[in-house]
Amino acid sequence: MPPPRKILLIDDDPAIAELVGFMLGVFRRERFGLEHRADYAGGLQSLVSGDFALCLLDYNLGERNGLQLLREAKAQHCPTPIILLTGDSNEETDLAAMEGGAVDFLEKIDLTARMLERAVRYALKMAAALARLREQAAHDELTGIPNRREFDRRLREEWQWSLRFQRPLALIMLDLDRFKVINDTHGHPAGDEVLRHVARLLAGQIRQVDCLARFGGDEFALLLVETDRRSAEAVGARLRALVAATPCELATKPLGVEVAISVGVAAWPDHADTLAALVAAADADLYESKRRGAQGRS
Repeated sequence: MPPPRKILLIDDDPAIAELVGFMLGVFRRERFGLEHRADYAGGLQSLVSGDFALCLLDYNLGERNGLQLLREAKAQHCPTPIILLTGDSNEETDLAAMEGGAVDFLEKIDLTARMLERAVRYALKMAAALARLREQAAHDELTGIPNRREFDRRLREEWQWSLRFQRPLALIMLDLDRFKVINDTHGHPAGDEVLRHVARLLAGQIRQVDCLARFGGDEFALLLVETDRRSAEAVGARLRALVAATPCELATKPLGVEVAISVGVAAWPDHADTLAALVAAADADLYESKRRGAQGRS
């Protein structure tokens, strides 16, 4: 049996901690473990750690209030659902809590175990639904790998990190060769299977810290952190050889479809001093790679 999920209570009143602990103990559908933090700084640190399924946050925390902590946690992209607790009824606080990112707002004076259990259950379902939506929004529906939007976000983050710490960063652009011929010869469903096949091959060869994405159409992009130009060129050559040596097996065809990719590589600081220039350099190298490939087939 898995351990109970943990709920974080941030409240400076030990009596509330005792009451909430009792209420959690009489929940009917699921048992939870409770951890209590009595101050703003300790509460925020625990909340953004990602160790909790849900947070119950008191509005009054001394000099700083729960709304401030809520906004600070959301600014740090904390995904943990938060229910704000308050000792008084105030519509403005209710609205501010919802606008700040809380999933619910409960008044302590009316709080019962049944009400708290319902609120917790609702908040967890809401968090799960939002997590699924975020996952879908960040991934390509056909291949299952990150999409262009998610890749651009990661690229901006890693670019800033590389500039700050003066660490190398490499970008590889990959494009399927003669993909239109595959579609025209075998049909678009086969073309879709080829895209999924290539995505699986590439994804199986990269580190967890890197990011492979479908950049658009039959083009993929690979972000390699802490990687210099020569290492990135070696990765590109290895991926190109792997794809060429691994035909895509189609359920409707007796023989596998041979697939080839062209690769363009650019790295910071070797090829660019801006993010736009890095992407442009990788695109230019990809174009040159495709041109050399076309000359070799002619």
